[in-house]
Amino acid sequence: MDASLATLVKCEQLALSTNQIEKISSLQGLSCLKILSLGRNYIKKIEGLEAVSDTLEELWISYNNIERLNGIECCKKLKVLYASNNKIKAWEGVTSLQALPCLVELLLVGNPLEEKCTADGNWISEISKKFPALKKLDGKPIIREGAMDEEEGAE
Repeated sequence: MDASLATLVKCEQLALSTNQIEKISSLQGLSCLKILSLGRNYIKKIEGLEAVSDTLEELWISYNNIERLNGIECCKKLKVLYASNNKIKAWEGVTSLQALPCLVELLLVGNPLEEKCTADGNWISEISKKFPALKKLDGKPIIREGAMDEEEGAE
C-alpha cells in the first residue's frame, strides 16, 4: 500500500480490492475512514489498523489468506466485518473479535472453521454464544431463543 494514501484525509470509504496487496500499511492520515475494502488480495495477517481505529466501522477482507483476526482489537467502533473465504481454522482465529463492542454483522462463510462447524450442525449456536451482540451472521439475521420473550416483556 502506497504512502500517498495519506493525502486522502477526507476519504470515508476506500476500496483497494483485487490489488495483490500483501500487507495493510500506510493508513496514517485517513482520519475520516469508515469503510475499508481489501478483499481479494494476498493479506495474511491483520496489522496497521491503529491509524484508522478511531473511525473504522466496516472492514471488508474476504478472499485473503488470513488465519487469525488478531490485530483487529484496536478498532473499537467496528460494526461490520466481512472475512469470508479466508483460512481461519480454529476458534483462536476469531477470539480477538470479542474485544469489539459494536460488532453486529459478521461474515465468515467459506473459512475452514465455519465449514467444519456447519457440517457438525453447531455453527450458529457457537457463534451466538461467543458473540452475543451479533445481529447478522453470514448474511442472515441471528434469531436467538428467548428473544421474543424479552421483547414482549419490554412493552
